[in-house]
Amino acid sequence: MTRSKFVLGSVLCLASFTGGVLVAQGPRRPNLMEAQRLINQAFDRIAAAQQANEWDMGGHAARAKDLLDQAKREIRLATEAANHHH
Repeated sequence: MTRSKFVLGSVLCLASFTGGVLVAQGPRRPNLMEAQRLINQAFDRIAAAQQANEWDMGGHAARAKDLLDQAKREIRLATEAANHHH
C-alpha cells in the first residue's frame, strides 16, 4: 500500500470517528464542540503536511497526531462528566 493511500485511509477513518464525537457533545457544550473542531482541523493539517512532504518529519508529526487523539479522548470524557453532573 502506498503511503498516500495509507494517510488517506487514516484520515477517512478518523473523520468518521470524530463526526460521532461532535454529535455526542451537542449544543449543550459549545466550547467543547469548538475545541473538538479545532483539534480535528489541526489533525487534518498535520496529515496534509505529512502527505505533501512525503516524509515522517522525524516522527514529530505522528507524535502530534497521537497527542491530538489523546486530547479528543479527554474532551469526550469531559463532556460525559459534564453531562453526568447536569
